[in-house]
Order: sequence, then C-alpha cells, then structure tokens
Amino acid sequence: MNRLADAVSPYLLQHADNPVDWWEWGEEAFAEARRRDVPVLLSVGYAACHWCHVMAHESFEDAGVAEVVNAGFVAVKVDREERPDVDAVYMAATLAVSGQGGWPMTCLLTPDGQPFHCGTYYPREQLLRLLTAAGAAWRDRRDEVLTASAGLTEALRAVSDAGPPSPLDAEVLDGAVATLAREFDAAHGGFGGAPKFPPSMVLELLLRHHARTGSEGTDALAMVEATCEAMVRGGIYDQIAGGFARYAVDAAWVVPHFEKMLYDNAQLLRVLVHLVRAVPDGRVAGLAERAARETADFLLRDLATDEGGFASALDADTEGEEGLTYVWTPGELTDVLGPDDGARAASLLGVTAQGTFEGGASTLRLLADPEDPVWWAGVRERLLAARAERPQPERDDKVVTAWNGLAIAALAEAGTLLGEPGYVDAARTCAELVLDVHVVDGRLRRLSRDGTVGAAAAVSADHGDLAEGLLALHQVTGEARWLTAADDLLDTALELFAAPGGGFFDVAADAEALVTRPRETTDNAEPSGTSALAGALATYAALTASTRHRTAAEAALATAGSVVRQAPRFAGWSLATAVALLAGPLEVAIVGPDAGPGRVRRDELGAVARASASPGLVLAVGEPDAEGIPLLVDRALVGGEPAAYVCRHFVCDRPVTTPGELVRLLGS
Repeated sequence: MNRLADAVSPYLLQHADNPVDWWEWGEEAFAEARRRDVPVLLSVGYAACHWCHVMAHESFEDAGVAEVVNAGFVAVKVDREERPDVDAVYMAATLAVSGQGGWPMTCLLTPDGQPFHCGTYYPREQLLRLLTAAGAAWRDRRDEVLTASAGLTEALRAVSDAGPPSPLDAEVLDGAVATLAREFDAAHGGFGGAPKFPPSMVLELLLRHHARTGSEGTDALAMVEATCEAMVRGGIYDQIAGGFARYAVDAAWVVPHFEKMLYDNAQLLRVLVHLVRAVPDGRVAGLAERAARETADFLLRDLATDEGGFASALDADTEGEEGLTYVWTPGELTDVLGPDDGARAASLLGVTAQGTFEGGASTLRLLADPEDPVWWAGVRERLLAARAERPQPERDDKVVTAWNGLAIAALAEAGTLLGEPGYVDAARTCAELVLDVHVVDGRLRRLSRDGTVGAAAAVSADHGDLAEGLLALHQVTGEARWLTAADDLLDTALELFAAPGGGFFDVAADAEALVTRPRETTDNAEPSGTSALAGALATYAALTASTRHRTAAEAALATAGSVVRQAPRFAGWSLATAVALLAGPLEVAIVGPDAGPGRVRRDELGAVARASASPGLVLAVGEPDAEGIPLLVDRALVGGEPAAYVCRHFVCDRPVTTPGELVRLLGS
C-alpha cells in the first residue's frame, strides 16, 4: 500500500495499492519534488470515471510505468471532486495548451506547481514517451521549461479575470432565451448534438422565464416539456430503478454513459417537480411526476448513506465493463419474464435482436406509455429483482457538501409538492448531518466519508449550494434553524470569497495558495460557485429584506454577463437567478397555530403558495412573530383565523384568510 491508503476519497483509495509511489496533494509532495529536484506528475480523476479506470489499469498498475514515474517524478493523485479548486486551475491550463479537457487529466508541473505540459488520457506507451521526454527536458533544457511554465501561469492568471460587469436585465434574459430556442433540438429535445448532457439549469431558467413572461416570442415551456419527455423515455433514464445517467453518447438520448451522479439527479428531480407545478394538467405532467418520484426513490434507495447523507455517484463500469448491469437482450427479458411478457416488454422498451448498445444488447427506453400500468409495475419489479442479481457498479460513497445541498433542496421541494413527507424527512436528516459533521471550528469542509470529515476546505459552490438547500428546507418546514445556518454560510462567503467588483472566487482568501486563485463563472454540470452563491443570496435577501445580500447577488450575476451573451447554455443558473430577481421579491407570509383546526387552514394556505410557479416567490409559514423568521414579524391572525400576507418588494396587500382569496392575490 502507498500513501493513499489513509485517504478519505474513494478515488484515491482505488490507487492505494498501485506500484506508483503516489502522494496526496499538499505541501509535503512539492517539498519532496524540490528536495529531489524533479518535476511533479499530477494525475486528476474521479471514482466513476471510465477512462480514469482504463489509464489506471494500463499504466498505474504497471510495474514498468511505476519504475519510470518513481525514478524521475513525484507523483500526485487528486480526486477532482474532493479538490475542485486544484482541478479548476489545471483544467484551465489543459484547455489552454491542448484546446480540450477531460478526465483523467495528466499534467507535468515544476516543484513550485507551475504547469509545463498538460493533457488528458495517455495510453501506456505514449505516457512512457512523454515521461522520458519530459525528464530529459527537465535535466537538459531547464531554462526553457521554466520559461514556458511561467508564461502559461501568467496566461492563466489573466484568464481568471471575469472582465467588466454587465447586468442581466430583461433584454439580456430575453435574448438568452431566444438564443436557446435557436440551439434547441426540436427532433430529440435538449440542446446541441452528441454527446448530449441533461440541461438541468437551462430547463429551470426556461420554466422561470415562462412563469414571468408567458413565453412571449419563444415557447420556453414547450422546450422544457419536450426535453423532459425525451430524457425520461430515453436510455439515459433508468426505466427500471429510476434516476438519470451522466449523459448520452448520441443526440437522441438512446445510449448513456452509465455513471449516475448525485448532482445530476438532484437537479433533474427539482426540474421535474417544478414542471409538474407549472402545468399540473399539462401534456407530460404525469410522466414527469412519475419520473420525479422514481428519481427521489433512487436517491433514497441507492445513494443514501448510513449517516444520513447522499453518496456522490454510481460507477459507469461494472467489473471493468460499461453498462454490464443495465443492458438487456430479448433472450434475457424472456428468461426473467417468460415468452409472452418478455416479448411484450421488449417491444415496449426498444430491445431488439440487433441491439442499441454493444454486443447485441440494448438500453431500455420507454417508447410509449404502457397500456396496463399494473402489468408494467409488475414487470419493473421483476426486472429490478433480476438485475439486482447481476454484478453491480461500485458506489463512490463520499458525501460532498455542494451536491448534498442540491439534494436537500430537491427532496424538500419534491416532498411538499408531491405530498411525500418521507422526502422532506430525508432532506432534514441530510442537512443535520452536513451541519454536524462538515462544519469544523466554524468553517465548512468539502466532504466526509463514513461520518469522518475530510481535510479539504469547502469551496464557494459548497457554501452556495448548501445555503440554497437550507433555504428551501426552511421554506418547506418553517423551521428557523435552517435560515440561521444559511445566514452563517453566506456571511462567510461574503467575508472570505468575495471578489473585487462583484462575484466570488472559488476558494477563500485564507485557503491554500495555488498558482492562480480560481474563479469560475460558467455553469457546467452544476452551478458555479458564483451563481450558486448568487441564487442563495437572492433567496435570503427576499426572506429577510436584506439589501446587502440582494446587492451582492446582483453584482455576482453581472460578472457572468460575457458568458450569458456568448453561450447562455453555460450560464443556466445565473440566468435562472436573474429571472427570480427580476420577477421578485414576492414575499408570502402565512401565520397560524402549530396545532388544532387552525393548523389545517394554515397548511391549506401554505399549499396554495407552494403551488405558485412565480420565480421570485419566497414563503414563510409559522405562528405570528415566530422567533428567527423575519417575514413573520408583526404578522397577526385576522379575526383569530390563520392569514396570508402577500408583499411585493416588501409592500404588502391586505391579508387574506381563505385559499381562494390567496389564489386570486398570487395570480394578480
């Protein structure tokens, strides 16, 4: 076993028995490189990464490669999900050098951490040639290497500048939606071509745009409905167990890359329940609700940890083979279901003799709604039981703060909108775990595993996504403690992560110094730190009437202006937050007793408010003057009855006491 045997990260533990003499990222590794006067080989990946496993088997488990690495380099292994700051710095370098990025990422660094060569996956022989050439250059042409690395580092520092701020006003938002409409794949849903990723944040933007404008000029709602239907019917969605894969390798969502990530499923769950809320009688509402329930159940069944959090991912591979757990042949369906049900299921699920995947196997797609839902439920149950007997993908069971924040928000809202209190309970338990375990000496950490917190400090996205989840949980439960905890997180972010002129750095001012201080403004698979914090700040401002937090949110969004204009698909959460700021704040305060007949009426009023799709709406529910909830201060019962107060920009209408009156008030 090498030094990685004591790591928290499952990805690092996968390499603990490599013959390569790995170090974890840290000053000790770079001090060793300086002592030996050798370069650093930096390898970055993550546990569910298929090509990371391939490179590990080909090279890092090979004694010949290990001999070359150990003799001429200090080898450092990084889990990008544990250290997104390190990943961001060197991915920017990789993109600058090669024009493309991905994982595994392979970089050669000076002992001071400056990159002089960057790439991704290298086959064994190519890696050996690279290491041999790099070692010779380090020995014989050191000045050239150092000059090149210094120039690349300076270029990275320039790239990290967000540029001049540009406010996201109504005109900019409308223009972004129009651009998205032009990029929309009308045949298959989604945006762009293969590979095709679930556009979670863009779908949330479009739902909010529809709620604010009625989709004037573009049919934003139709794009959401078509995309959700195509994904839920496609192979990217697990038709047996629920949950979505990372992406589809084709434009029609037929064949997925099979890893299932917490951040994807949390965000898509939230989109699905928001779609049902927006159009409860819409064309795809039933399909969306079913997928939302199945996805929430997938989170609770397959990703929940014993401690109450949620694991990061299920691997793409099973025993080194992609899709082994998930794909079927007609014969396999017949073996499980019998000839009649097997043939019927094959027709329904697009399983053919030719196959849609490798080796004549097929992914499962729900090509049409089953005529007999009872029959289909039984088929799913039998197939799931049979699939459970197959080899299963590994689970990356580290609990990442940011992604658990996304799950808290999704489960809290799904629980209240779908009438499933168990989802809310799971969100509450997860929030308690993260706050109890991941906050150490008043500061947030990035992750834990088996209840043991890791050493890595939280980044800005951890603060923003966790605050987002806590604020959603506060609005669902009426519990003040979640609002207070979010306040603490946002105060830390404003103090230690804020960038001059608006926005946020990825790492705190007192964090470990890297060759550049990363600052991401694009939304990729998850919200950037800047947009995550902007969204949480906007919600907190509406719940507390804090102009300081709203101003910070607006300034943060302005730093994403250039991304919005160039590629709005990569600014989805910034744009969704901007719509909420433009439409709100719409503050709804509902007061009533915690028990008795009055609680029933209070809950009825709360259900009306939660059914509103207004993107700027925030909700506080509780007893009059409930401690720690600003929106309930000076909100009295009306004639002894529960009442709803609706305020726009903190100017309030007359309170109402019946659900019908509240519906009319929110619709006005």
